[in-house]
Formats: sequence, C-alpha cells, structure tokens
Amino acid sequence: MNIQDDLIQRWWNLEAKLTEKFGKKPDLEAILFLIGMQETGFIKNKITKEQKQDLMHVAICTVLTPSGYYQLEGKDADGWPHFKQLKEHKSQSIIEQENFLKDHILFYFEQQGFV
Repeated sequence: MNIQDDLIQRWWNLEAKLTEKFGKKPDLEAILFLIGMQETGFIKNKITKEQKQDLMHVAICTVLTPSGYYQLEGKDADGWPHFKQLKEHKSQSIIEQENFLKDHILFYFEQQGFV
C-alpha cells in the first residue's frame, strides 16, 4: 500500500464516520466548516457567506498549526481565534493542496479522538 492509498482509505473512514454522525456525506468544505464551528463554538441557525468563510479560515489555520504554518495569537472579545502566519505554503497543484489539507484534517480528528 502506498502513501496515497493510505490517505484515501483514512479519508474514506473519516467520511463514513461523519456520514454516520450527521446523516449526510460531507465534502471537504463541509468538514472545514465543522472544524471551524468546533473551534469557535459559533453555532447559529442562519450563517452568512462571510461567516462561513471565516469559520473555514479558522479551520484551515487550526489544522495547519501543528505543522508550523500558523500560531494562535489569541481570541477576540467574541471568542474568535486569531492566527499569525509563520511560513508560506508551498506552490502545489490543486490535487496536492487537497491531499495536504486532508492529511492535516485527519491529524486534527485523530488528536480529537474521533478517528
């Protein structure tokens, strides 16, 4: 089994667990949205497009923090985390970017004890 196959299998396992929990198979954006909600505690019935983007940004910063891309600077008065970028992302193809992000998301869920 190569590394790519392992990533695919672990990703499918995560999707299956999230599908079981929420009753619908999530895509990458939905998973980032869930992580953002988890990290901020921001849960509302109506969420604007801007708020959704903000939640996904929090998720990306959160999952890339262990690899040294971001550092949590603190939270604002509303409880939203703010991050400082520590290093640039490498130039990658779309597929490489997606796999890079998936690997970090899987690590996040492993750290949370979910997978």
